[in-house]
Amino acid sequence: MADARVWLITGASRGLGRASAETALAGGDRVVAAARNVEPLEELTEEYPDRLVPLPLDVTDRRAVFDEVEQAVARFGRLDVVVNNAGGMLYGMVEEATEEQIRAHLDVNFFGAVWVTQAVLPYLRAQGGGRLLQITSMGTGGGMATVGYYGAGKAALDSVSEALAMEVEGFGIKVTTVQMGGYNTGLFTVGTTTTEPLAQYQPLRTEMEALWGDAVAPEPGTAVPVIMELAALPDPPRRLIVGSQSFDHVLDIHQARVGLYRSWEHLSRLAPG
Repeated sequence: MADARVWLITGASRGLGRASAETALAGGDRVVAAARNVEPLEELTEEYPDRLVPLPLDVTDRRAVFDEVEQAVARFGRLDVVVNNAGGMLYGMVEEATEEQIRAHLDVNFFGAVWVTQAVLPYLRAQGGGRLLQITSMGTGGGMATVGYYGAGKAALDSVSEALAMEVEGFGIKVTTVQMGGYNTGLFTVGTTTTEPLAQYQPLRTEMEALWGDAVAPEPGTAVPVIMELAALPDPPRRLIVGSQSFDHVLDIHQARVGLYRSWEHLSRLAPG
C-alpha cells in the first residue's frame, strides 16, 4: 500500500466528512477521522482497524488541535490530504443572536478551521507538499437573512484561504476553497443553534422559510467524487463551487453584483482613490 494517501478529515462523524472518509478508506487510503464525538465511527473503525484512526477533537481548542495533529502524523508518518470540514450553523437574524452564540459559532466555523490549518502546515511544508481542502459555502459571496453569521464565518475562511494559497504554493502545498452547495449533511438539524426569535422579524422569517422550501437536499455522498478528484489533481483550482444548481446560483449573484456596481459607477468614480 505504498501509494496509499493519508487523510485528516475534521467533522468526520457525519455528512460530507463521514462520506469522504468512507470513500477514501474504500479506495485503500488511510484516514484520521476527527470529530467531537467519535462514537458514530465505531462501525467504520471495526471495518478498517489498521487504516482508520478515530480522533476525538474539539477544533475550538487550539492547543488540543496541535497536540492531536501531532499524534495523527505520528500514527501514519505523514499527511497528504487535509479536509477542513468541521462546522455548524447559527440560524437567526443578526439582531437576535447573543454574544455567546456568535463567538461560539465563529470559534468553530472560522477559528477552528484556522487552528487546524496552522497545525498541519509545518508537517505539509516539511514533507514538501500536500493538499488542504477548506470546506466553505456557495453562500460566501453575500449575506442572506437568517444565516448571516454562517455566511460571515465561511466568507472569512474563504478570504484567509485565498491568502494562504499564495503563501504556501512555493512549498508544494495546494489549497482549494471548496464552496459547497446545499447537501443533506445534518447542518440544519443536529448542527444548528437557533436564536430566540423577535416578533418584529416574523414576516421575514416566514418569507425565508418559504424560500428554503421543502425540497430534499441531495446526500453528501453525491459530492464526494468532486472531493476525490480535487485531492488527486496535480494542479487544482484555488476555489471551486460544488453543485450544479449552486454553480448557476453563484453566477447569478455575481452578475447581479456587477450590474449593481455598474449602475452606481458614476458615484464610485467621484472619489479619486
